[in-house]
Amino acid sequence: MSTYKKEVGTAVQNAAGNLSGAVEGQLWYDSTNKDFKYQYPNVTSAGSWRTGNNMNTARFKLGGAGIQTAALVFGGYLTTYQAITESYDGTSWTEVNDLNTARLGMASAGTQTSALAATGDPGTVVELWNGTSWTETTDVNAAREQIAGVGVDNTAALIFGGFAPSVPGPTGATESWDGVSWTEVNDMNTGRYALSGAGTKTAALAIGGATPPRTGQVESWNGTSWTETTDLNTTRRGTGASSYSSNTLALAFGGDTPPDTAVTESWNGSTWTEVADLSVARSALAGMGTYTASLAAGGETPTSAATEEWTGAGAPVGAWSTGGSLNNARKNLAGSGTQTAGLAFGGDESTGYTESYDGTSWTELADLNRPRQLLGGSTSGTTTASLAFAGLYGGAPSNAETEEWNGTSWTEVADLNTARARIGGAGTKTSALAIGGYTTVTVGNTESWNGTSWTETGDLNTPRYSMGAVGVDNTSALAFGGKDADPGAKTAVEKWNGTSWSDATALNTARQQLAGAGTQTLALAFGGGPPNTAITEDWNGSAWVEVADLNTARASLGGLGTISSALAIGGETTTLVAATEEWSSSSNVTKTISTD
Repeated sequence: MSTYKKEVGTAVQNAAGNLSGAVEGQLWYDSTNKDFKYQYPNVTSAGSWRTGNNMNTARFKLGGAGIQTAALVFGGYLTTYQAITESYDGTSWTEVNDLNTARLGMASAGTQTSALAATGDPGTVVELWNGTSWTETTDVNAAREQIAGVGVDNTAALIFGGFAPSVPGPTGATESWDGVSWTEVNDMNTGRYALSGAGTKTAALAIGGATPPRTGQVESWNGTSWTETTDLNTTRRGTGASSYSSNTLALAFGGDTPPDTAVTESWNGSTWTEVADLSVARSALAGMGTYTASLAAGGETPTSAATEEWTGAGAPVGAWSTGGSLNNARKNLAGSGTQTAGLAFGGDESTGYTESYDGTSWTELADLNRPRQLLGGSTSGTTTASLAFAGLYGGAPSNAETEEWNGTSWTEVADLNTARARIGGAGTKTSALAIGGYTTVTVGNTESWNGTSWTETGDLNTPRYSMGAVGVDNTSALAFGGKDADPGAKTAVEKWNGTSWSDATALNTARQQLAGAGTQTLALAFGGGPPNTAITEDWNGSAWVEVADLNTARASLGGLGTISSALAIGGETTTLVAATEEWSSSSNVTKTISTD
């Protein structure tokens, strides 16, 4: 007889609540709630676009290849034909070697290290990219521009549609590439230009375009012939499209209706569904990536350098799960360390509670010498080396005291130059940053700690207090949200380079008394208010996107860890909170099996 252990390889374990360390698909019995639970892949139910860093050169009618974190764009038009090639690493664009022939409206296919640029205006020229440079190869049989192409690399591709300036009207001509030569195969049913393609050499989609007029027509290729299938909901030409390896899951975005549109539609193999729009309406853009992780680059709005990243329906996302509670419920505390080796300190003006977390539970340690709340801490510190500074105690409006933690006890060291509370903190025990805060007024003062003393440096551009802050040391930090003298919370975000602050893309949701985890380039912002919120936002170095909420909406909480493994600690709802939540970017959440 088959058993769970025989089939899965593990026995059903007993746990009082959630099973620590459970892996995807693992089943266990929750003896506290008397039910069975299992780990289930957690995916997005709807997709969204997030703004990325711009290309170095704005252009439209460009080619693109690769995936969201490893992409290539080339050619296009900006006052004249372009040969420029740029490479994307998931964060920023870098110029690499140019095409040999500047052109626009070409067919493109492949990856960041194995790409194809075929025909376009001008000529029949085909070039192959090897990760370093372009090499000319066998010409296509028929020159044309505003043509579509698909293919997993530069040895297996399909090109279709377009028009030749010397021939009236668009074409449905299709050519297949085997890495050496081009072969004419069956034409599309409807000739058109300014269309887009998704899929592979043997399983492709031809999407939209103009016959003219503009069309929403879609055709599917099975390796031999084209078949008409469901039209787009929005008729358009010049869309971007992405589906690196399939004609049954795809995304079409942007285009010219007219006017230029931001509409995005997802394809499930039989129907198109409108999903979240691009942030920038545009046409003649490059589309790359997969159904769940796409990239939109360039285009005409007029001419754009904009980049946007799509996290689509069905993509793995992070989630918050319940961790061990603090021994002492409190708010306005600070944290440092990691999810499995964390430190929480302060948050009470009568005691200087310090607790350490081992990934499961909190243990009380030696108190701060100066009990306080609304203090700053070294977010990138450790359970054996951290820094606590500033805050409120005994009804005083602010203080400047600094204490060092050695794993056993706190020791008073040099004071801040400016006493304050509601301060942001970042860095380590030997390289920290004290950011903004409140004295009897809002301040933007920033001070840098070198392990011995504090030095005043460049102020925040927007003075504020009760913000979130993260950073690895005193040369690289991020400050987000907070409050100043104006009514309402802030969305302001600033980046620190060791000398000065520069403004960055704002949070989507204004809030104060929030917490954060991560670094200047990869961070989370969570919680805050008013009113109390559970919203979590993910920062990729250039923009924020909302991800999974905290289980408990709260403000005045502590935070620590990384973008993939964080802790949300304590805080306040209508009462003080002891709850800890653990963030994991893995794609698992806990599901309960109904026994009804």
